[in-house]
Amino acid sequence: MAADPFSRTPRRRFLARLGQAWDEVRALTTASPARFAVLVFVILILLFTALFSLPAASADGHGTPLADALFTAVSTICVTGLSTVDMYAHWSPFGHVLTYIGVNVGALGVLTLASILGLVISKRLGLRAKLIAAGDSNPLRAHGGPVNEGQTVRLGEVGQLLATVALSTLVIEAALAILLYPSLLWAGVNPLVALWEAPYYAAMAFTNTGFAPNEGGLVPFADDYFLLTVLMAGVFLGSIGFPVIFTLWRHQWHVRHWSLHAKLTIITTILLFVVGAGVFLLLEHSNPKTFGSMDAWDTTFQSFFLSAMTRSGGFSVVDMGDFYGSSLVVGSMLMFVGGGSASTAGGIKVTTLAVLALAVISEAKGRPSVQAFGRRIPSDVQRVALSVVAWGATIVALSTITITQITGAHVEDVLFDVISGFATVGLSTGLTARLPDPAIYVMALTMFMGRVGTVTLAAAVAATSRSQLYSLPVERPIVG
Repeated sequence: MAADPFSRTPRRRFLARLGQAWDEVRALTTASPARFAVLVFVILILLFTALFSLPAASADGHGTPLADALFTAVSTICVTGLSTVDMYAHWSPFGHVLTYIGVNVGALGVLTLASILGLVISKRLGLRAKLIAAGDSNPLRAHGGPVNEGQTVRLGEVGQLLATVALSTLVIEAALAILLYPSLLWAGVNPLVALWEAPYYAAMAFTNTGFAPNEGGLVPFADDYFLLTVLMAGVFLGSIGFPVIFTLWRHQWHVRHWSLHAKLTIITTILLFVVGAGVFLLLEHSNPKTFGSMDAWDTTFQSFFLSAMTRSGGFSVVDMGDFYGSSLVVGSMLMFVGGGSASTAGGIKVTTLAVLALAVISEAKGRPSVQAFGRRIPSDVQRVALSVVAWGATIVALSTITITQITGAHVEDVLFDVISGFATVGLSTGLTARLPDPAIYVMALTMFMGRVGTVTLAAAVAATSRSQLYSLPVERPIVG
């Protein structure tokens, strides 16, 4: 019997439209990897929202409300760590596995993950894939045209960087889990349960998320300095960024061969870690609800732990709502800065702060250009740094005003949680768990913008940099 040619027409139309849509996606990845990243982030968030809404994902077997499911999906994919539900009691084992998978996917970065999958499937990395991956490691590479300045990761090294990302994630998380397992056993955790909690804590530390798989979070381990130190090490390794790990892997302790990006990241990270701990120690040593009831050693250690966690780690031993307002302001400043670029941490990034600080110092000294370690930092990098700060401050301000208006809560509590969401930290004064649905959606949007918004802006700013064959007349407005 001959096939009816008209019966194939809808199928052919569908296949043609599918092929056309695929071509448009491929064109989008080439034209703007940053926009492609946003698109895939949205798709992942919608997918995980649907999965978290399933009755199988909740411990009581009932579907999770849309607002809570969406917020958890955003917090997971954006590796934030904030939650509107009790992450331990609300989710079933299936829900906890979703969280574990989601934070690892979100931490790697959409473009990096897509490039790794393409490399595994095709056994090679073409020019287009290299450009996409380079856009994830450095937004300034995400636009077309020549890039004359030296790059932290050159195009020819992208394949090695992807291998470093995949291997370092597996190796570091495995090493952290091995170190954490004995501590969990020593704390009385069942050996079988510890087999799950150890890799879970390892992933939450390296991805800088901060979710806990047990009731009470880190409170039962408040006196286990070894476990807390391992978590701090995991947060530090995740926050310095994959390009820095790549540099350290290639050149190890040969500091002269380190890239400028690696030097600025490590120096600024250590400086903020030490200064933050000193300030917390100074402000909270007399607070009976936090460090005032501890001895000198406990107070010092917990100050360093808090300083590390406010950089994007998200773990907490002491209730953040018990800290003085001055400490919350300091914590907000540290959270806003965040970790290193192309890392699992959030914030405006430590290199952004370093570039702006160097620009201020150069201006004060009357230097014609911004310099560091024998290298000149080009003006487009300075413009991107300034734009990222302005963009981040605008998001935080609008979100704080909106949520304060919706909830009527104290503005200092709202500001702290909003910056924690924007910088994907996960620390909270307790406000986030009490938010009504409209405020939950605003906070979810803040987390999303904090994770992908600054990258998109950086790529957009870089894409607008074009050569100009003429100069306009100069006129100096009054500044300051």
